[in-house]
Amino acid sequence: MIFLPNAVEMMTMRILLSLALLFACAQWTVAQDMPLADVLIPGQDWELVADGYKFTEGPAVDADGNLYFVDVPNQLVLKIDHGTKQVSTFSQGQGATSGLMFGADGRLYGSQNRDRRIVVFDAAGKMEVIADDLGANDLVVASNGNIYCTDPKGHQVWLVRPTGEKRVVATDITSPNGIILWPDEGTLVVADSAGQNLIAYRVELDGSLRYGVPVYTCRVKEKDAPSRADGMTVDSAGRLYVATEAGLQMFDPTARISGVMHKPTEQFLSNVAFAGPELDWLYVSCGGGIYRRPTQATGVRYGKVKAD
Repeated sequence: MIFLPNAVEMMTMRILLSLALLFACAQWTVAQDMPLADVLIPGQDWELVADGYKFTEGPAVDADGNLYFVDVPNQLVLKIDHGTKQVSTFSQGQGATSGLMFGADGRLYGSQNRDRRIVVFDAAGKMEVIADDLGANDLVVASNGNIYCTDPKGHQVWLVRPTGEKRVVATDITSPNGIILWPDEGTLVVADSAGQNLIAYRVELDGSLRYGVPVYTCRVKEKDAPSRADGMTVDSAGRLYVATEAGLQMFDPTARISGVMHKPTEQFLSNVAFAGPELDWLYVSCGGGIYRRPTQATGVRYGKVKAD
């Protein structure tokens, strides 16, 4: 359980996590600023890849760089071939999956908030339940098989072990939504969509979380408006990307905001992932469509995933 700290304890946690941020940044050599120009390619914009769905979410990349996503209301898990842009159905009618991520074992994991469970799909799209009776809006899968998922109604974060054992590891978050690990997996970041901050936690050796601090602050369209921050991803340089009402926001490894990419449309921007064989294409789920653009950045994988 995460206790509610007093002012002194909160300041101590801020200092500790800030030091962790700075030490981690040394490996990425970030003495200089990291503007959007370091990531975006001149003349390249969002390209529509798939459209006509009710609500797209959960982009996840397989070992070959192909993208999987969900149409939540229609209980669809779909696959986009990165090279041909062809869309095919991977799973249908097995629950309203909202979050997806491939694990280090090469299997596709999903969170099903309406059905209150964590599931996994085999290569043929057959689903197996790993854990149930828990809120599971979005998820991230660590290299050791641990799964962290957000529970908006419970205002908390769950840890689900590969065995199915589950427990709450963070509480008192107004509306936890997107969730991601830093590349070194030592820090977990949770988006509070009802506020303007992304909360960073230190991951302990036993999988528990400590020092929850609102390190990242999102830009908003109006003062005191919620960010509606949702899905997140990270790149190999330690930058963090988060889908928000204002657009796709990018932060450098010290948690400074680098800029905001415009949304492909005015519809809700729900999530983001790097895909392609070199993980250098940003894909986003926005309203009823999936969009992509090439970048100068590259994404990361947790653990070792090999193509067949």
